[in-house]
Amino acid sequence: MAADASVTSHAPGSGRITRLARQDRNPERLNVFLDGAFAFALGVEVARREGLAVGAELSAAQVEALRAAADVGKATDAALRLLTQRPRSARELRDRLRQKGYGPATIDAAIAKLEGWRYLDDAAFARAWVENREAHRPRGRRLLEQELRRKGVDRAVVDETIAEAALDEPSAALALGQAKLRTYAGAGLEPAVVRRRLGAYLARRGYDFEVVRPVLDQLLGEPADEPEDAADPAG
Repeated sequence: MAADASVTSHAPGSGRITRLARQDRNPERLNVFLDGAFAFALGVEVARREGLAVGAELSAAQVEALRAAADVGKATDAALRLLTQRPRSARELRDRLRQKGYGPATIDAAIAKLEGWRYLDDAAFARAWVENREAHRPRGRRLLEQELRRKGVDRAVVDETIAEAALDEPSAALALGQAKLRTYAGAGLEPAVVRRRLGAYLARRGYDFEVVRPVLDQLLGEPADEPEDAADPAG
């Protein structure tokens, strides 16, 4: 079994390279042994770039730098795996890498690499998020803004993205309202109750009153006057 890629407390801090071995489970990573003991692991490309070879002497500073580079490589690989699952914002990746135990400097370097490769772009992430929501789970501008801000996307990027999306909120809200209204069929609800529940549903989906009211009027007709204390707790 390949030696573990993590550095143990008794791993040598300097010495002569006595062995370079590709890992069984990941041939793109090398286990580096100093004076016969496992010291650290790093990517094959990093080893080539640094000119590592059996017999070379590594100072404590060189070992520390190589271990830092190895950590950045691991963090970058972990981030890439997360990005293959779905697009993510920079802050989301930072949070996940932090949860995996990587330090701030390592995370900064990994994020910088991904941005340099254009694998990480908050503007592109925001566009993809809005497009996905429009196609599969429509919601209003207000909720989209909240979602993107929670993902750590800068407010200016959020505003620009949503403005460029040219959302048709009235049509989307009407379609949602029509679908939701069908679920009330046969429930025997009073018209005022249906109106309150449907309005609350559309508001939760991020549509403002200026969008919701015309939709309710189109689907249910003009509202009848009702007492102030007739609020429906289920709305």
